Amino acid sequence: MNEQGLSEKEVLSLLKEAKSEDTDYYRVLSSMCTHPHPIGVEAHSLFIEANLGDLGLFPGTHGFEKEVISMLGELLHAPSLRDSGKFSDAEFCGYLTTGGTESNIQAIRAMKNLSAQRKPRITNPNIVIPDSAHFSFDKIANMLGMEIRRAALDSEFRVDLASVEKLTDENTIGLVGIAGNTEFGQVDPIEDLSELALEKDLFLHIDAAFGGFVIPFLEKAYPFDFKLPGVTSIAIDPHKMGLSTIPSGALLFRSHNFIDSLQVKTPYLTTKSQFTLTGTRSGAAAAATYAVIKHLGREGYRKNVEFCMELTEKLVKGAKQLGFSPLLDPVMNVVALSVPEPDLVREQLHEKFGWNVSIVRNPRALRIVLMPHTTIQDIEEFLKDLKKIVAEL
Repeated sequence: MNEQGLSEKEVLSLLKEAKSEDTDYYRVLSSMCTHPHPIGVEAHSLFIEANLGDLGLFPGTHGFEKEVISMLGELLHAPSLRDSGKFSDAEFCGYLTTGGTESNIQAIRAMKNLSAQRKPRITNPNIVIPDSAHFSFDKIANMLGMEIRRAALDSEFRVDLASVEKLTDENTIGLVGIAGNTEFGQVDPIEDLSELALEKDLFLHIDAAFGGFVIPFLEKAYPFDFKLPGVTSIAIDPHKMGLSTIPSGALLFRSHNFIDSLQVKTPYLTTKSQFTLTGTRSGAAAAATYAVIKHLGREGYRKNVEFCMELTEKLVKGAKQLGFSPLLDPVMNVVALSVPEPDLVREQLHEKFGWNVSIVRNPRALRIVLMPHTTIQDIEEFLKDLKKIVAEL
């Protein structure tokens, strides 16, 4: 730390210099995040000091959080909304998180806590997840001291139900399904997982961090949310296809029992207890998410998804004309593209043309995410550069 403070001009100069080193999403085809909507940025700035870790001090901001959870519950067919038109403390609930990783941690933590109450005989609990599940579940295994069992995928890169059944035993407390997995953008057979969870009296968490703001607006229907009676929790990220600011995630529970199981006492705050993972929480992100959802509405999100799917179709069509096919017909705006020597192609695309793409692990392929910051012209230029790189190989 310097002894004398720098002038605002000097500090701003340092900030601008560092900012110039960051990627501004130009030629970024690897990220599931994008430019936040301007109204979200404005809202974030207005509520920058709000701390949702101490709810009583910021009732207005907390009102945004409750409204966002209500709107997301409606989007994802929360049972209390469908049945009575309003929420009940005994039914649907949730809160805003920092993103999918925190949401997944809390969902599994709630599973473990409730299982300890319901099934005390289980001393070594495990959960079964798809092999395509996000790496946050590796953190969960370490943090919660739980066994994570990875089920195989089928030929369409969805979790194989037979593999899930084979891996469940008397110590299994829950299942996980992915609605829009990170590498393929695929949706697991969640309807089947729901039936299995009900049959075996297991919890079922759905990681829809990416797909939650995509699937409801696709032309084809994919059952994945609270319409399915076996689904007990859902993770959804407004800071991805929801166009909110970072960090904006959400965790939704079918029953208030899950949040009750996460409570700890907070004697020196304005509330008596807290169920969140983090203490201090960004009220700014809550305000941003509220503003964007209110501003766009279903129509705005539908247009956003339609645009991203248009980009996806253009990429796939152009790639096929070059002789490259996707590993599967894209379900949403994620493409796993089969090309020769994908790791080398990825490296060359970045070094020679500045493109940022990533890699699907098994089988090796280019992973391309078509987000709202991408343009039709970007796709045309990418395909030309891809053609040049592969020709050189």
